[in-house]
Amino acid sequence: MPMPPPKPSTEGIRDRQVANEEQQLVRAVQATGPQLPEDLAVLVGAPYWEQGRFDRALAFAIADGLLHRTSSGTLATA
Repeated sequence: MPMPPPKPSTEGIRDRQVANEEQQLVRAVQATGPQLPEDLAVLVGAPYWEQGRFDRALAFAIADGLLHRTSSGTLATA
């Protein structure tokens, strides 16, 4: 008896892209320490990203608890 086909994924290419961008942000902060959002954007090359992608990835990283804002306004790993 043949196997049924796999269920279609609900995760789209954009979802994977945001997850990858979140991980880029986290790795950059882990490697360099807490950063101001503007400095983090430069570190990961966000000026070359599609408009709005950095802000969206940063918002998801904070919402997912991967990064948090410190009292001095920098971003640090959780």
